[in-house]
Amino acid sequence: MAKVVKFGGSSLASAEQFQKVGDIIRADKHRRFVVPSAPGKRFSGDTKVTDMLYACYDLAAAGKSFSKELKAIKARYDEIIEGLMLELSLEEEFKTIEKNFKAKMGRDYAASRGEYLNGIVMAKYLGYEFIDAATVIFFDEKGEFDAEKTNAILSHRLTECGLAVVPGFYGAKPDGTVKTFSRGGSDVTGSIVAKAVRADVYENWTDVSGFMIADPRIIDSPESIDVITYKELRELSYMGASVLHEDAIFPVRQEGIPINIRNTNKPDDKGTWIVGSTCQKSKYVITGIAGKKGFCSVYIEKDMMNSEIGFGRKVLQAFEDQGISFEHVPSGIDTMTVFVHQDEFMNKEQQVVAGIHRLAKPDVIEIEADIALIAVVGRGMKSTRGTAGRIFSALAHNRINVKMIDQGSSEQNIIIGVADSDFETAIKAIYDIFVTTKL
Repeated sequence: MAKVVKFGGSSLASAEQFQKVGDIIRADKHRRFVVPSAPGKRFSGDTKVTDMLYACYDLAAAGKSFSKELKAIKARYDEIIEGLMLELSLEEEFKTIEKNFKAKMGRDYAASRGEYLNGIVMAKYLGYEFIDAATVIFFDEKGEFDAEKTNAILSHRLTECGLAVVPGFYGAKPDGTVKTFSRGGSDVTGSIVAKAVRADVYENWTDVSGFMIADPRIIDSPESIDVITYKELRELSYMGASVLHEDAIFPVRQEGIPINIRNTNKPDDKGTWIVGSTCQKSKYVITGIAGKKGFCSVYIEKDMMNSEIGFGRKVLQAFEDQGISFEHVPSGIDTMTVFVHQDEFMNKEQQVVAGIHRLAKPDVIEIEADIALIAVVGRGMKSTRGTAGRIFSALAHNRINVKMIDQGSSEQNIIIGVADSDFETAIKAIYDIFVTTKL
């Protein structure tokens, strides 16, 4: 049996946190492959090492002195090393980093050093082999992740060593240039490692005991989710639930490997299990609620639209020509509405409108801004009657006007559009009717 364990930045921010992580790993002999993030915040108001590295490199790229900032980063690692009483020096590593910063090796290289250095410290602390991710995680010339090459080489390397630390967040292009995943990409590395070793479980350790049904910044002490499917997680992650990087799902889903979200500070908590499918029923009809503000709608009307072949394609072509992706496109017989991110659209709105007029020749175009989209997700919705009615009832009771509703054919999610100003109230109303009161 093999487990891959990934630890987030808050789990590795200090020597004390490192010791907690060490205890967790040593408590289970099957936790053989470790993926660390860079040190996060030690306390409120502290700075993450990755942000320190970005700031330090920006000074170097501008030709300014960065020695003070680099020393501050080194001090963070020295503090951890001394606290763990390790016989380890990163002096030569920091000399190399200083040299490469002066040579302007790039922001990806700079950001990756946080995980790289933490990986060296973690490997020394555990007595595991250190494997530089740049030697086993690969991207192509265009910067796209090369899954096939990575899986072949990484699988062979990990099979040989048995116990290893692989830093998260980065890999390398064919010319050796360091390339990072998007922010939070250590989650993705953990998933890639889990696939390579065909792990039984991918444990993702962070500072919360799994997924909550709703954002704790909006709902006070929301209920936790015991089991969630990959599909449900994708919907919630896309709409703002941020416990796990949304791209971390794909490698493990292909192999049927479950993910267990755990809390480093409460290791006895079971956390949340993320699985391909399950016969376990949700505690509530819904699994989770998530949403984002800052959308706008482009309403298009044209008589006999439904009988005009290619009308929708022509409308969407106007958005594509301006490099704008759409979120949802609910439609009627003579109408369709395109929802887009407001910050992407606002500076190109007139070009898009002109494009729609030129390509589709509509009768009416109307634009509305400051819209929030809320996803209500749950595998239990499919077998429960009246779910949409309960949502509308809750929103109407709180005097919230629904601007859009879009239900997927899978019947596992309902997307609701409301005014930005009603966002928090809407989430509270939906949570209350499905979780708190269960009416």
